[in-house]
Amino acid sequence: MLELHSFHRIWCLAKFELVRMFLTKRGAIAIAAFAMAWFFILYYAVSRADELVSSDLFVTIAHQVVSSAGIQALLSWPVPELSMFWVMAIYSFPLFSLIASSDQTCADRTRGTLRFIALRATRTEILIGRFSGQVLILMVLIASTLFATLLMASYREASLFFVGLMKSLSLFQNILIAVMPFIALMSFFNSFIRSSRLAIIVSFLFFGLTPLVISFIEYKLGLNTYLNYLIPGVQLSDVINQKNALLSGYFIPLAQTCGYLLVGNIIMKRSSL
Repeated sequence: MLELHSFHRIWCLAKFELVRMFLTKRGAIAIAAFAMAWFFILYYAVSRADELVSSDLFVTIAHQVVSSAGIQALLSWPVPELSMFWVMAIYSFPLFSLIASSDQTCADRTRGTLRFIALRATRTEILIGRFSGQVLILMVLIASTLFATLLMASYREASLFFVGLMKSLSLFQNILIAVMPFIALMSFFNSFIRSSRLAIIVSFLFFGLTPLVISFIEYKLGLNTYLNYLIPGVQLSDVINQKNALLSGYFIPLAQTCGYLLVGNIIMKRSSL
């Protein structure tokens, strides 16, 4: 079990990730890129959600990722801005989390500072601390975009604030849990890769080639192996459709997160720093 001083070291490592993202030049560039992307999403899509959600164009596009029942559920939400936000966020935040969390230990491993850190914290604490820091960063970014969306809805109609606030809390939780496996996957890659760019490339190869390998294995075996559940985000279509909420929204992503952190921890302990 983790002792009190272990939690303190984990918190210090997590704070380092926050400082690196929000108080450094490199982090400022990433935040600026994120802010600009979401400015366009909020301005051109979310702010006009009241008219867009009920349009034929939105229904046509949504049919590509949302079932008919899911579309009806989205159209019934009392705050259209949150409906549009949900469709945009559930796919964009996982992608951003892959890029943002690509350098959890790579730079320290390359510079040799990871050995110095390992003198004051165990490798498990380093892995969990850096992972926790990335989760905290995503919590701040998700909350910021949700709050901006809520302000837009309230500006259009003030009575929507408290209704939207309750829904926003639910969306915050769902999006955060959905992105955690992607951060954990990067923690796993960072346990043996020394370059953040290489980690990003490997992650995209993973998402591109793993489904093909799994399909080949299932074809050869002639049965469904459920190996697709090893891929983070495989359940996102069910999440956005609000189907199997307990399984797709909680159990699968949390199991993926724990699995990748466990394997990453094993590799971290056995690899050279």
